[in-house]
Amino acid sequence: MIYADNAATTKLDIDAFEAMKPFLFENYGNASQPYSFSRISRKALREARQSIANCINADPDEIYFTSGGTESDNWAIKGCMKSSSVYRSIITSEFEHHAILNACKCMESYGYPVTYLPPSKDGFITPEILDSIITNEASLVSIMMVNNEIGTIQPIKKLCEVTHQHKGLFHTDAVQAAGHISVDVNDLNIDMLSCSAHKFNGPKGVGFLYIKKGIKILPYMEGGMQEFGMRAGTENVASIVGMAVALTNNVATIHDNKKYLDRLEQTILKQLYANGIDFIRNGAKPYVPGNLSLSFKGFEGEMLLHRLDLMGIMVSTGSACDSKNTQISHVLKAIKTDERYALGTIRISLGRDNTNDEAIKIADALISIVKKNNY
Repeated sequence: MIYADNAATTKLDIDAFEAMKPFLFENYGNASQPYSFSRISRKALREARQSIANCINADPDEIYFTSGGTESDNWAIKGCMKSSSVYRSIITSEFEHHAILNACKCMESYGYPVTYLPPSKDGFITPEILDSIITNEASLVSIMMVNNEIGTIQPIKKLCEVTHQHKGLFHTDAVQAAGHISVDVNDLNIDMLSCSAHKFNGPKGVGFLYIKKGIKILPYMEGGMQEFGMRAGTENVASIVGMAVALTNNVATIHDNKKYLDRLEQTILKQLYANGIDFIRNGAKPYVPGNLSLSFKGFEGEMLLHRLDLMGIMVSTGSACDSKNTQISHVLKAIKTDERYALGTIRISLGRDNTNDEAIKIADALISIVKKNNY
């Protein structure tokens, strides 16, 4: 099997797995209990929080553990809006992940106005389009750091500047960014940021929300006093520890990983071009390393996916969270991809465990499918 759907989920980091094991079998104490058996769990939580904070240049008490990116996004959108009489409207983009889009639709049903910014044809939300829409009536702006389907890296720092000039708060869904590109919340001046561990070789079902000190937000749920009283429920210590190790490892090798994945991308693209395949790559530079959204003229993405599957190659037709939808994705519609190509879109997302030989085989398989069906 060749797994090339790393934007959907990633293989668990072996160091993360080893770090998790003691908290599943030996040190399984509830971190909230006062007796000595729980001290190791409490210490592990504290150290994991510090490690994650170091990876994004935050303070440890600005990191709140969650069940993943979807929860973090929902908490940021709903918790911020409901906690304040100041922030009464939301600005987001047309090509956000559905965790943001559906959270915004929910807030619309409560009477909060939401504005959806159109991306450029190259796949970016520009500071100019935000500046033309936002007013000095403070809004919450939520723009993803990396688009999950086409991989374009958004100009977050400039978008933050525009937002703050107009007295707004800025949140970013960084699920596809953390561990893959450098993220410095202080340099970017972000107010809130969402992450999910399984996108950077951590375990599934755990993530975190960065909330800058001083930002008012409602607790995600009531109960005990876990997560500084902001998210009740017994902490998933093993997964949190695994998440911290996985993120730390990826951040430590981020530049080498980028160079490696860039080479794998070029291996695929050069073969397709050399064989005269009629396709387009969606979006424009800068891209997150390893994410290739390719649209083949006259084909259906679902057919390409299943043909590749029969050859033992795993890719996506677009957003993995919308894998049953055979229509043109909302992302491709937003960037106005030519429909003759858009219907034939697949997403190849490479990871650090992929090899150059696998990249060659992926390209050869696509060339074989396209040529066989065209001729």
